[in-house]
Amino acid sequence: MIIRRALAADLPILAPLFDRYRQFYGQPADLERAKAFLSERLERDESVVFVAFHGGEAIGFVQLYPGFSSVRAARTFVLNDLYVADDRRRGGVGRALVEAGVSHAREAGAVGLSLVTGVDNRRAQALYEGLGWARETAFVEYGLTLGADTKNAAPVSRSGAVQV
Repeated sequence: MIIRRALAADLPILAPLFDRYRQFYGQPADLERAKAFLSERLERDESVVFVAFHGGEAIGFVQLYPGFSSVRAARTFVLNDLYVADDRRRGGVGRALVEAGVSHAREAGAVGLSLVTGVDNRRAQALYEGLGWARETAFVEYGLTLGADTKNAAPVSRSGAVQV
């Protein structure tokens, strides 16, 4: 398995994975929307995406959004999206992608990472806790859905993260 940072040229292989990720969270299939969204993030340097390959096939990705902590007066990242193709799960791909994200955040001088996952996504919780992530208990999280696309909206966290 090879994991590397995604480039704009990777959009044709990354967008189908991103579209399946969105479908996992109840959104309708929309490959063009997935391509446009990822293209904009990559072109504007608004996110960092790492993609995992096995035998030349893209099998998963992790997307980080840069942020800041006002209290700590420092850079942070939100691990917003993690997806591994169904037939590649339970093989260490998710772990390797999260580790790539953590490594990137460290190299960028971030003081921390955050993420939100579904309360019923036990596999993801086990992965994160196994990698040393601590469950947040000091804060209550709220979300407010805005915009015209509310019928297809996934739950949104205070950081803008959807549940992964």
